[in-house]
Amino acid sequence: MTNSNNSSQIWQTISRASWQRRILPGVTVIVLMLALRALGAFQELEWKALDSFLRWRPAEPTDKRLLIVGIDEQDIQAVGTYPIPDANLAALITRLKEARPYAIGIDIYRDFPVEPGHADLTEILAESSQVFGIEAILSDTVAPPPPLPPEQVGFNDFPIDADGFVRRAYLGAFPPVGHPTADEFRVAFPLVLAEAYLAQQDLFLTNGQRNPENMQFGDTELIRFSANSGSYVGVNATGIQMLVNVRSGPSPFEQVSMTDVLSGQVDEALIRDRIVLVGVTALSVKDQINSAAANTLNPRQLYGVEMHAHITSQILSAVLDDRPLIVGWAEVWEYLWIVLWGIVGMVLIRFLTQPAWYLLSVGVIALGLVGLSLLLLWWFGWWIPVIPTLIGFTLNGLVLPGFYLYDQTLRSRITERQRVIEETYDAIHNGPLQTLALLLRQKETLDPQVNTQLADLNKELRTVYNRLQQESLPQDDQLQLGSQQVVDLRNALHEVLYEVYVETLKRDFPGFDSLKFKVIKFEPLTETKLTPGDRRAICRLLEEMLCNIGKHAVNPKRLTIFCGTTETDNIVRVEDNGKGNPDNLPLPQSTASATGGRGTQQAQDLAHRLGGTFQRSFEKNGTHCELRWPLRRQFWWKR
Repeated sequence: MTNSNNSSQIWQTISRASWQRRILPGVTVIVLMLALRALGAFQELEWKALDSFLRWRPAEPTDKRLLIVGIDEQDIQAVGTYPIPDANLAALITRLKEARPYAIGIDIYRDFPVEPGHADLTEILAESSQVFGIEAILSDTVAPPPPLPPEQVGFNDFPIDADGFVRRAYLGAFPPVGHPTADEFRVAFPLVLAEAYLAQQDLFLTNGQRNPENMQFGDTELIRFSANSGSYVGVNATGIQMLVNVRSGPSPFEQVSMTDVLSGQVDEALIRDRIVLVGVTALSVKDQINSAAANTLNPRQLYGVEMHAHITSQILSAVLDDRPLIVGWAEVWEYLWIVLWGIVGMVLIRFLTQPAWYLLSVGVIALGLVGLSLLLLWWFGWWIPVIPTLIGFTLNGLVLPGFYLYDQTLRSRITERQRVIEETYDAIHNGPLQTLALLLRQKETLDPQVNTQLADLNKELRTVYNRLQQESLPQDDQLQLGSQQVVDLRNALHEVLYEVYVETLKRDFPGFDSLKFKVIKFEPLTETKLTPGDRRAICRLLEEMLCNIGKHAVNPKRLTIFCGTTETDNIVRVEDNGKGNPDNLPLPQSTASATGGRGTQQAQDLAHRLGGTFQRSFEKNGTHCELRWPLRRQFWWKR
């Protein structure tokens, strides 16, 4: 029961005190998260989070507007060669045209003849307005099929992220300098297919209304990707790009093989009024795209024709079904989001009084933060920063209080150890030391050598307490006075000051010997926002003021000390009625322009830090020293 009460008291102490103590480290964590994100340190982790969020979505229905005709390993084995000859492609296109699709996209390079059947393929391409081919213009240069006009050709290049995965798609771009058509804007293959389909719905490609740099079909703008969209930082955003929102589920599209189509095993209803994409789906050809977002049997790879189908479907679904596109917030809102959750982590401890509930709350909120990010992506397509927000909240909400809890627990153990030391010393003092004192009073009856040894033993026993007390305190909580007495700075400030007074007056100074009358008053001070360094400096100042009386006051009879508060100020005041000698004191009269010794300068610096004043004046009837600072601390730069 005692341990439980101690833990509760420690936690309540942390709850009360940590807000002030956590402002600087908490703000430091937030600033660090902002800086690291601005430098791109979290970029790849954010990519992985995006991939995972997209994979975790519920399965979407199969998009019936698209059909993939895959040329698989069995098709290649049946043909007996690769590349697939033009005759087979011509036969496939002819069979597909008979079922009247809106568009046929051939995701196979045909910049040179593959006999037999080149003449047949050339003829059918030349007379087919609904057949579209591909070219490569950015990474490598591959010409389009010669019979196709430019409006029936799209480039099939992909922008690849630094980790080798595809999360973006081109909608259009200018070929690089040196390309034969470098000054002609080219359209990407999926956009060409989507444009052909949407034209049947009387929806045509225009510039965006809200942003002219966007592309638009009907009322739907395809949000253009920028170098810092979402969690990207300074990536290459040439051309017009958009973030890829792959379709979730194990069966996003219906798929048949080339052999199935040529043998008539495919129902024409699967082809009619659809976009048909023809591409290679054989592992041996190595036409794969790295994608960790698609929920497939192999979640790290899609065939190129499948990725084109996802992008085409994304455009159609955004225009016709209001399916969200993936977009990031404006950068200022993303950074404010990180700051907000960092502050939540800092202030949470103020509202929970039990550590178990606190740990549970931090865990629940962290999971809720991830869940909220997930839902915003699923429902609205908002890609918000997850990793820096989660790390900032966790550090401010969990790790820093853990350090404070450890510190408070350590301090509690030290206090317990000091209590044991006190009780042990009291037992020794009230027992063996009293016996030893009686023996020392009978020194006339003792052998001189024995008497000396007993006196040394008495001195050694009495120094054990100071030595153990000093060793049990952390260095930051120790104040060692000139008498070698160690004072615990963790106690209430007025109690520590009283201990400084008692120990200092034990020192062998001539000014203390003449004191006959002491007016002593030590009342509680308002210690809000006093740092350990401030407390130490106030104690040192009192010790110095008393030592100056002991060393320099001439025959003082009265000592007055006041430690307490007024309605507005804390006050530590020391007065004596000795005939002080200013010539021997390294301290000046209390004037704004005076420059004194080291002691005065340190006292004035302390007062300056506390937003108060320090005065020392020498009168005929004694010396007056006073440190005064406001109850509500004002910083010097605000005064």
